[in-house]
Amino acid sequence: MRLSLAFSPCPNDTYIFHALATGLVRVPGVDFDVTLADVERLNESAAAKTPDICKVSVAAAGATLDEYHLLRAGGALGRGVGPILVTREATRIEDLDGRPVAIPGRRTTAALIFGLLCRERGVAPEIVELVYDQIMPAVQSGQCAAGVVIHEGRFTYAEHGLLRLLDLGAWWERERDLPIPLGCIIMRRSLGRELALAVTTGIRESLAYARRHPEAGAAYIREHAQEMDPGVVAQHIATFVTEASHDIGPGGEAATLALLAEARRAEGLGALPGGVFA
Repeated sequence: MRLSLAFSPCPNDTYIFHALATGLVRVPGVDFDVTLADVERLNESAAAKTPDICKVSVAAAGATLDEYHLLRAGGALGRGVGPILVTREATRIEDLDGRPVAIPGRRTTAALIFGLLCRERGVAPEIVELVYDQIMPAVQSGQCAAGVVIHEGRFTYAEHGLLRLLDLGAWWERERDLPIPLGCIIMRRSLGRELALAVTTGIRESLAYARRHPEAGAAYIREHAQEMDPGVVAQHIATFVTEASHDIGPGGEAATLALLAEARRAEGLGALPGGVFA
């Protein structure tokens, strides 16, 4: 059986999936057609119900639950890992009302959490959708008054002369007393629970392989990380690959269900269906 598998070129994903994508780890009876793409492109692909298995923003997963369920491994979830709102100059959140603020795609978890904050504060900025690596330059140039940064931007915004206005992840954690669920792996429900469990096992074995043989995937990670500094790559992996990447656990499940509910509410969808997790 051939299944399409899509994930991002970010170091946490290439670290986790390298062994599975290159055949060092196998799911019995399955071959993968692998695609790497920016997270918002992945979100769009999942919304179109194109891939069999796909890494998506948890916020985007909310609208896919009729077709997909979530796997319990391979995602990004934790504390101190969330998106950050940055600006060129110290500004209050209220000062962003009516001003352009860049987000890394409307389906991202970062955009959802920023929207929840704005709703709480009664702020209505002008939303500008950009690919995540275009956000800091847009803020730096003055095109946008602020930007919601993800991925390595969490570590490098100061190098762009930017200031942290608010840690959106910390805001979510404080408000909900839950870790922040950023990304998850979804898989077609029609493929069945047994195969979903086999794929979950494959992801866990791929992650275990990466931990046992960190040098094996180094070139693969570096190739897809493009020009990212090796130190930032290492920091990225250490931050976003957590124990929840192996198993989401009860706390991670509760956090994910809470964010999925917020995502469905924002999209005007109904309550969460049954069997969210495979």
